[in-house]
Amino acid sequence: MTELLAPAGDLEKLKIAILYGADAVFIGGQEFSLRARASNFTLDDIKAGAQFAHDHGKKLYVTTNIIPHNENMSDLIEYLKGLEDAKVDAIIAASPYIAKTALEHTKIPVHISTQQSVVNTHAVKFWQDLGAERVVLGRELDIHEIKEITAQSEVEIEVFIHGGMCASYSGRCTLSNNMTDRDANRGGCAHSCRWNYDLYSGDEKISEESMPFSMSSKDLQTLAFIPNLIDANVASLKIEGRMKSIHYIATVVRSYRLLMDEYIETGTVKDMAFYENEIKKAENRLTSYGFMDGIPKAEQQLYNLRSEEPTKEFLGIVVDYDQNTQIATIEQRNYFKPDEEIELVGPKYQRRMIVGEIKDTDGNLLDAARHPKQILKIAIPFEVKPFDMVRKVL
Repeated sequence: MTELLAPAGDLEKLKIAILYGADAVFIGGQEFSLRARASNFTLDDIKAGAQFAHDHGKKLYVTTNIIPHNENMSDLIEYLKGLEDAKVDAIIAASPYIAKTALEHTKIPVHISTQQSVVNTHAVKFWQDLGAERVVLGRELDIHEIKEITAQSEVEIEVFIHGGMCASYSGRCTLSNNMTDRDANRGGCAHSCRWNYDLYSGDEKISEESMPFSMSSKDLQTLAFIPNLIDANVASLKIEGRMKSIHYIATVVRSYRLLMDEYIETGTVKDMAFYENEIKKAENRLTSYGFMDGIPKAEQQLYNLRSEEPTKEFLGIVVDYDQNTQIATIEQRNYFKPDEEIELVGPKYQRRMIVGEIKDTDGNLLDAARHPKQILKIAIPFEVKPFDMVRKVL
C-alpha cells in the first residue's frame, strides 16, 4: 500500500497530520536537521511523537539531512542512539557518513534524502548496497523516469508530491550562503531565489520597476499524477512543509488522503476539481506539477511576480464539544460573525452551517470573533471533534 507522508514542525502539527490521514510523519530534531528555524523537536518531544504515531498505527521519521561540516559531527552517535531509544521508525539522511554511522551503531532504518539528487537506478543501487531501506528521489524526474526507476529498484522509492520547489538541483543551493551568510544545506535557507531583483543586461536595466525579476518556481502540486504514482508502486508520497500551519497540513493531507483512498478503492477519480479546489483553500503561492510532465516551461515559474497571499479561510479549530448542549469550544484564528455561513471540516467529512450566537468563556455575547487564539463558544447542531477545522465559505 502506498504511504502518505506528511511534515510536522511541532507536536500539534504531528497530531493534525496523523488525524487527517497521514500514514507517516517526518519531523526534525534540534540537531542535524535542515529546517533550523522550524519548531524542532527535543528528544522528549520525539518520544512523545513516536508514541502518538504508534498508538494510531502510524510511523515517525526524523530528518538528519544536513550536509555536515566537521563542527557538526560531535555527539552524532549519542544522538542517533537517542532516536533509537525514542523508537523512531527511520531517519532521513543526506550524508553518507550519517547514514553509515546509523547503520553501524543502531538498528534504525535509513532513508536517503532528496538532497542526494538520486535520479537514476545506479544511484539507487549504490544506496541499497550501503544498507538503505528507502531512497527519496530527486524532484527533477518526470513520471516516466519515476516508473522506470521504481520498476528496477529493490528498495523502497519515495517521491515528493507537494510543497516548495528549489531553484537549485534537489535543494543543493548556495544563494542563501552567499547573500545572507545562512547555510541552506545546514538548515539556514533564506529563500533568496524568491526575492525580487533588478535584472541587467550589461549596464542596462531590463526589468521594470513595477515588475521586478524573481527566479523562483511555483510550488509543487501533483494531484493529477497520484494515480500514476500509485500504479508505479511508489512506496511513499511525500508532502513538504514542516514550517507550514496546522490549517495547511490538515487541508493538504486530507485532500491527498481522500484522493488516494478513492483511487485505491474504485480505480478512478471522479472529480479531480474537488481536490484541486480543496488544496487552494490552504495554498498561498501559485502551484504547478514541477517536472512530472517533463522539463518545466515558463508558465511554471515565478519569473516576474510574487504570489504569496495570506489565506483567511481558516477561522478556528475545535477544542471540545458537548453532545448534550451541542455547544462547541472553538479556538479562533480569523474574523467571523453571527449569521455568517461557515464550514466544519474533519478528516472524513465537511458540513456547512450558519453561525448563531458567539460567546466568550465568561458567557458574554459577542458581535464578532475578532481576536486570534480567543476561546469561543458556538452552537453546532451536529457532533464535531477536537482538531476539526472551522473554515470560511467563499
